[in-house]
Amino acid sequence: MPTEFKLPELGENIESGDLVRLMIKPGAPIAEGEPVMELETDKAVVEVPSSVTGTVGEIRVKEGDKLKVGQVIFTVENGASAKPAVKAEKAAAAASSIAAPRDSEVKTKPVPALSLQPERRATPAPQAAKASEFKLPELGENISQGDLVRLMIAPGTKVSEGQPVMELETDKAVIEVPSSVSGIVKDIKVKEGEKIKVGQVIFTLEGGVPAQAEASRTRNAPVEHVSGQHGARLAFQAAIRAEGKTEEQALPPDQPQPSAPVFTMPVQLGKVAGTENRQAVPAAPHVRRLAREIGVDIYEVKGTGPGGRISEDDVKGFAKALLSVAATVAQAPPRAGHFAQPQLPDFAKYGKVERVSMRGVRRKTAEHLAEAWNTIPHVTQHDRADITELEQLRARFAPKAEEAGGKMTVTAIALKVCAAALKVFPQFNASIDIDKEEIVYKQYINIGVAADTDRGLLVPVIRDVDKKNIVELAVELSQLSKKAREKKLTPADMEGGTFTITNLGGIGGIGFTPIVNHPEVAILGLSRSRMEPEWIHGKFEPRLILPLSLSYDHRLIDGADAARFLRWISEAFEQPFLLSVQG
Repeated sequence: MPTEFKLPELGENIESGDLVRLMIKPGAPIAEGEPVMELETDKAVVEVPSSVTGTVGEIRVKEGDKLKVGQVIFTVENGASAKPAVKAEKAAAAASSIAAPRDSEVKTKPVPALSLQPERRATPAPQAAKASEFKLPELGENISQGDLVRLMIAPGTKVSEGQPVMELETDKAVIEVPSSVSGIVKDIKVKEGEKIKVGQVIFTLEGGVPAQAEASRTRNAPVEHVSGQHGARLAFQAAIRAEGKTEEQALPPDQPQPSAPVFTMPVQLGKVAGTENRQAVPAAPHVRRLAREIGVDIYEVKGTGPGGRISEDDVKGFAKALLSVAATVAQAPPRAGHFAQPQLPDFAKYGKVERVSMRGVRRKTAEHLAEAWNTIPHVTQHDRADITELEQLRARFAPKAEEAGGKMTVTAIALKVCAAALKVFPQFNASIDIDKEEIVYKQYINIGVAADTDRGLLVPVIRDVDKKNIVELAVELSQLSKKAREKKLTPADMEGGTFTITNLGGIGGIGFTPIVNHPEVAILGLSRSRMEPEWIHGKFEPRLILPLSLSYDHRLIDGADAARFLRWISEAFEQPFLLSVQG
């Protein structure tokens, strides 16, 4: 009796897929584990392996059909089904990865790989009694490494899936990394203070079983963008390889070979990282593999096939376009505002010194603020707000916020005030795209609040501020502040801001010049409020005065607009009823 091969389980919430390509035909021998078809699901294009061995008999589907889990695909003569455990294992592996074909199936000639993203293949679960490896998983877009702050395991420790195993400090936050395996820790390959990269082996264990959720998340992670000088060189080299040339051949005869420090890419090759979730693109695994091998981000390639399907020619054409752009950029002078750092003197000859490595958050803060200062022509506007009445209202409604789990602070009130102001002055809720000569006006209001931590400056973002009342904002602000103190902020907590508030009132000062948080165009600074004499109705009265400092991008915002914006904020603080009328 013929053996039937049915479409196996493809993963959680995946019940069907479109048959892109059949890789078998009647009469052909088939072996267990051999790919039999390419199937496009809602999440990826995957190769489905056979769970039977024998000779293909009748094929009951055709390319273009929508197949359902459990549907008979083909029959096998003189065949035998794989063991249930093996069958389930291979089905899970196929569903959780964007599989690449074997080398024998690739029609293009292999080239040395310099990919923007490491190739990921389905990895079968390790056999019992063999040590399993736990590797640092994907941490988010544009995060490729971090500093190991604390190990939470030791040799001989029992670890289970989902259990935190270490604290890692990235450029954006300190995060806990959970285990994707279960078993007994055998050998730890890293030590605290070490810089570790995505994909690096952290520890091994006996009898480990990889977690399917982690495998699926890692393999289906979006391709990271590589930007700046290094990204431009990768794109340049990728395009050269697609042409079959060397760098010297790609450049004009009189142009010397470019070096990394002077090679920049002013054009934007992809979307801004972290602004949106990338959807799966229609492309077969062998096309994806070609893109990876020559360093092309397949998410940026426009498909010319039916339904926008991407072909090998589309990938090669995109790489050639990069070649022409990169060759032009290689001859261009460095961008204005990018200067070489002057060499430091030998401090040690004057006395004892200590050198400490700049950790992730501090290093990223330094890079980001330097970029913002060099890119944005800053101007700072100062004003004052009489918050005497506001302070009385704040004290009156503070218990209500505490009941909800928050704290009614001036910052919480400032969030609501600024959200209202941004609706009246939309140019402060925008960004500048110099390359396209466009102004990007955001139709949402997400406000970041700068937080002073022992690891450096962090800016968690509160989303849709204009749609929340002050009590709700106070609760959310308290929660984010707690996460910042406990080192639990994630990269997602600090993305998507359109405006920033920084409050130094708890420390002191009468004013300062905050740096705009690029790519935003403005930031509001609050200093310490204090009682001052104010001339009111022919006499001096003691009033509580809040100093305000507004820094803005003068390329988009004129001084008069900044003065009006800050005056509006001052009046909203002074007359809370204004929020009800105009906000």
